[in-house]
Amino acid sequence: MKTAETPDPRTPAEIAAPPNDPYAVLRNRDFVWYLSGRLLATTGQGMFVMALGWELYERTNSAFVLGMVGLTQVVPMVFFTLPAGHLADNCNRQRIIIISTLVVAVANLALAAISSAQAAVHYVYLCLLVTGSARTFLWAATASFLPMLVARRDFPRAVTWNSTVYQFSSIAGPALAGILLHALHRAAWIYGLNALASVAFCGFISRVRHAHVVPQREKMSVAALLTGFGFVFQNRIILGIITLDLFAVLLGGATAILPVYAKDILRVGPQALGWLQAALPAGSILCGFLLAHRPPLQRAGRALMWAVAIYGVATIGFGLSRWYWLSLLMLVTAGAADNVSVVVRHTLVQMLTPDDKRGRVSAVNNLFIGTSNELGEFESGMMAHWFGPVFAAVSGGVGALLVVLGVAWIWPEIRKYGRLDAH
Repeated sequence: MKTAETPDPRTPAEIAAPPNDPYAVLRNRDFVWYLSGRLLATTGQGMFVMALGWELYERTNSAFVLGMVGLTQVVPMVFFTLPAGHLADNCNRQRIIIISTLVVAVANLALAAISSAQAAVHYVYLCLLVTGSARTFLWAATASFLPMLVARRDFPRAVTWNSTVYQFSSIAGPALAGILLHALHRAAWIYGLNALASVAFCGFISRVRHAHVVPQREKMSVAALLTGFGFVFQNRIILGIITLDLFAVLLGGATAILPVYAKDILRVGPQALGWLQAALPAGSILCGFLLAHRPPLQRAGRALMWAVAIYGVATIGFGLSRWYWLSLLMLVTAGAADNVSVVVRHTLVQMLTPDDKRGRVSAVNNLFIGTSNELGEFESGMMAHWFGPVFAAVSGGVGALLVVLGVAWIWPEIRKYGRLDAH
């Protein structure tokens, strides 16, 4: 008896392309619409992050306030991760992406009004709670939406191109924000531009033809909500790589204190801060092009371990640097190493997860990674507030190195993992 097979989403041009053609996946119409929209949305988000950090530090001169930005966005992740994953598996993922993005756009318009009026900072935090809630649903739907757009064999390269576009926009966003802040000295315009970029992203996503069809909807229950956690904890590879990324970024992330470094240590202005913000994604782009033009990683687990270790060393180097150009180099190196981690983790999490659980597993993954990013910013801000920015950065890099050793000991199967496209 023949079993039903999932339709191949590739175009005839993709199917006819050589197996190692790095550009074959870019001939996929749906993937290109998705990627183009993501370019706009993440460029706007990069501008937003840069402008928000600059404005809050200019208004308050407080590393504590910068740290609270991360904490404010973690709270909705904790509350909404489970229902976000359930909805992504039981509702149209494309529709969830569009609705969540429109909520982000409205919150950015509210931030523009708050900024123009120089209203109290707690109103900013309120808007960040709204955007954090919307992004929790957006991330679960988006992560599980991408594997539907490309064939299984093309997914590692799709992840690489997706990461490269994200990092490119992360360069363009802060750089554009730095130029606009230098010229206008107003963050409100940037929040408005981010809202426009979010609306444009919705238009691009609506052009994707591949629709998410739910075979059988599952009622929301405690057991259904916890399915993602159960799957993650039963799969040692997924649990180990998520744990590695969570603690490495939690301890080693120094992006929240870049405004402090720029103003108080390196003594540069907003334009130079924009380039500091862009240095991490610049390294990721260089690494992304290298990964896209070579065969899939043969020893993915070992590459992942070395990448996180290099990330920790580069963070230490950044923390000790007093020379602007050396600081840029260390951030570029950290970004390149981080991209290896992103590609390996995202590919394995999605490929080792059945489609009917991808939303919930993606939500759990996003909770761990998002928590590490946002709490990492909070941790860096608090450490900088109490002990100074240098101690915050250097101790974080040392912590990342210790995490690598711990994960290699607890999950030896990760460092023994072979080809990235083996499953």
